[in-house]
Amino acid sequence: MNTAVPCYYHLDVEVSSERVSQVRRILAAHLRYWKLDILVEPVCRGVEVLLHTIDEHATDKNTAVEMWWNGQHLITAVSDHERDLPGPHYAPQGCLAEIAALSDGWGGCATATGKIIWFSRRARLGERAPLVPVGPAPRIGEALEMPREVPVPAFAGSAVTDPLVAAAPAARAHRPELSVPRRVVRPTPAM
Repeated sequence: MNTAVPCYYHLDVEVSSERVSQVRRILAAHLRYWKLDILVEPVCRGVEVLLHTIDEHATDKNTAVEMWWNGQHLITAVSDHERDLPGPHYAPQGCLAEIAALSDGWGGCATATGKIIWFSRRARLGERAPLVPVGPAPRIGEALEMPREVPVPAFAGSAVTDPLVAAAPAARAHRPELSVPRRVVRPTPAM
């Protein structure tokens, strides 16, 4: 039976509108490194929502983002230094409603220096992002055969389709661009 190695990641960040996209890329890279590609979008979106709310409404922009993976659940927490959950941005139609929609469970608690809002996503060890199916290579008997000759287009207004006949000396006298005889390319068949 495969067992997962517990993983932990901690990131201290001073939130600004430019830093939110950087934090998203950093967290996505760690989730991919942990082979949790299937959780990248919901987890990064949840952290992005919380960081945008902190950027818009908090006076102290210093935050910490933490992720714990135990083999079945990924718990993500965002802590800041604001003590309360004030205002409509945390109301049922605000960011916590989006966190609830993106996660399997969520919550918040006060700490000595502020508060932590966490959410979790379930992913079993066998769940991974689906691989793109690749069609099988054709067998030798199924491969397309190479053509014997590469067709050469006929000259406009000419009834002759063979380029060697078209480049005859009589035709060269009237058409100076045909001074060099053309040859038919015959590729060798593939074995």
